[in-house]
Amino acid sequence: MNKYWGLLFVILVSISCKHDKPVLKEPVVKQMASIVPEKPVLKQFGFNLDEFTVQLDTVKNGDSFGELMLQNKVDYPKIAKITQEFKDTFDVRRIRVGKPYIILKSKDTTEAAQVFIYENDPINYTVVDLRDTVKAYRDKKEVTYIEREASGVIETSLSQAILDQGIDYTLTNSLSEVYAWTIDFFRLQKGDKFKIIYKEKFINDSIYAGAGEIEAAYFEHSGRPIYAFAYENDSLKNIVDYFDEEANNLRRTFLRAPVQFSRISSRYNLKRKIRYYGNKVRPHMGTDYAAPRGTPILATADGTVTESTRRGGNGKYVKIRHNGTYSTQYLHMSKQNVKRGAYVRQGDVIGWIGMTGNTSGPHVCYRFWRNGRQVDPLKEELPLAEPLDETLQPDYFNYINPIKDQLDCMKYPESSIEEDILAEDLASAEK
Repeated sequence: MNKYWGLLFVILVSISCKHDKPVLKEPVVKQMASIVPEKPVLKQFGFNLDEFTVQLDTVKNGDSFGELMLQNKVDYPKIAKITQEFKDTFDVRRIRVGKPYIILKSKDTTEAAQVFIYENDPINYTVVDLRDTVKAYRDKKEVTYIEREASGVIETSLSQAILDQGIDYTLTNSLSEVYAWTIDFFRLQKGDKFKIIYKEKFINDSIYAGAGEIEAAYFEHSGRPIYAFAYENDSLKNIVDYFDEEANNLRRTFLRAPVQFSRISSRYNLKRKIRYYGNKVRPHMGTDYAAPRGTPILATADGTVTESTRRGGNGKYVKIRHNGTYSTQYLHMSKQNVKRGAYVRQGDVIGWIGMTGNTSGPHVCYRFWRNGRQVDPLKEELPLAEPLDETLQPDYFNYINPIKDQLDCMKYPESSIEEDILAEDLASAEK
């Protein structure tokens, strides 16, 4: 009976709660288990580093891949497999002193190497996975690109003007390559000006990884303005060239010089007297570019190597046949980088500056043939590359118009402008 009275009491209380003023209930406090935040997974190069013992180091003098692996408990068969089967991906003979590497080791008592990661540069790296079936592959870190603008006025040299603006020094070479066919960088003048639009590369949005290619530029040389816009003129071959505001290709079939940022120590001169030969008149049928020993020598145009040898006063040299009209020769190399019969592209490194043969200092003697006769390359009207195809020009002009406006609106450094104004005022006062 007590059971039924209890049930009735519960029903009555339930009905009265529906009609009376709501009763505020005390909050129910539950005892919660303490929550420990999960440790973030440290992932790099595609691996969870928490799963390994990590060794960071750099290649030192005397280090070899084989020795590094033996020291970290990798057996000979695996080392041999990597050396023999993956040389196209990772040539173990080419690891360089100073390059960083990472070894991921097992967390057991053996601490044997499981993965070897070699950083080719700040972005690209090579992975040698030693677990189970050995494999090697290349990959790259995720890169963020940020557009930058820069400008400068040349007071002493292009490289100094770029350094004065706090710009990545590699842009000196990039800018010289853009205008390599249209501007003689050995004859820049004080007051020449430049503007560039380029991108900087960052890893993880914060680690600077260098400057990217120049996307557009303006160079004023001896009062002559020259625009340059990077544009893909062959999407199938991913070929990008630089064109001016009228869609003319800035590239010529030949570079002006076989070295970058050198100086001409001796010009083509058929009446030159040479001290080495007793101060007698002996025609100098080349152009000498002086540069430090080991400076790369570049092929000035596409062609086939017809000679790569050493002979007499020429020392070590390379000769290239470009077509039925033109050939070039590069003398006094310390070492050649191409063999006879090889096909080379414009800008390829074909050797390095040295002092082989008859020479009093490190330089390359650059010789130039037209129709079988040696001529002065600096006086030759070299043929232009093909202009942009007419079918691509409407899209090209639409693409460059806003970029040209951006270049035109860019200002030069104020200090340089103030110095120019001061110089003009002083000149006026002297008159």
